[in-house]
Amino acid sequence: MSNKQELEVISSYSRAQAIEDGVLIDVSEIAKEAGFKFPVVVTNNLWASHIEPSERAKKYGQDRDGRLWDVIWMAFCAARRSTGGDLIEYDVIFQNGPGVKWCDTIRLWAHCGPGDNAEPVVTIMLPEDY
Repeated sequence: MSNKQELEVISSYSRAQAIEDGVLIDVSEIAKEAGFKFPVVVTNNLWASHIEPSERAKKYGQDRDGRLWDVIWMAFCAARRSTGGDLIEYDVIFQNGPGVKWCDTIRLWAHCGPGDNAEPVVTIMLPEDY
């Protein structure tokens, strides 16, 4: 009698499905410009809460492309400084209005792990998205 027990997969949710559903947003093209060699996504939660600027932030010159670049570039810089591991933490400052009092420093995580076909992929997220 074997101690091995086969487990039946009840359901699975691929990275490709998550991108198709909008749970993950593919930002690989801009990530390549920053220096990433692997596909990169951000979570919808991060996108909606910080990358897409509020109407107030837009009045003070904030736009989605600039905020996305900051998220990607800071992830790339943090990855280059990293001494190893599959998860890095880094901070991004988001301007939400006039002056320093309207800045928010947000802790982000970048995780490098296997994609749908075991290829290396990067997911950038808020800690609660992990």
